[in-house]
Amino acid sequence: MTQYLVLLPSPEARYATATDQEKQELHTAHTEFVELLGTRGHKMVGGAQLTPSTHARVARGSALDDVTVTDGPFAESAEQVAGYYLVESDDVDDLAQVCGRLLSTPFHPAVEIRPTVAM
Repeated sequence: MTQYLVLLPSPEARYATATDQEKQELHTAHTEFVELLGTRGHKMVGGAQLTPSTHARVARGSALDDVTVTDGPFAESAEQVAGYYLVESDDVDDLAQVCGRLLSTPFHPAVEIRPTVAM
């Protein structure tokens, strides 16, 4: 099986103004997504929701101990990566279809699916 990183960009401002009902619907969508992975032959091996990008720190530099750290996200964008799943699958096309459950929410306008490289 190949491992895929499923990246979940999301408009942070939209999430910040979400109602409790919308947040519950988003939680339900993620719960159903994980269940669908299992029933359709995929295996979730990891994942997490990320804190808002305002909590991010960016390291830049050119050598060990020659690094500058700044606050905030790397890119200025309305959408930031809000979370991720690490999924093992033999069928990336079906995995993309399962991601449709997350795309059905107003919080994930796109999902990026990338194969990982074994280290």
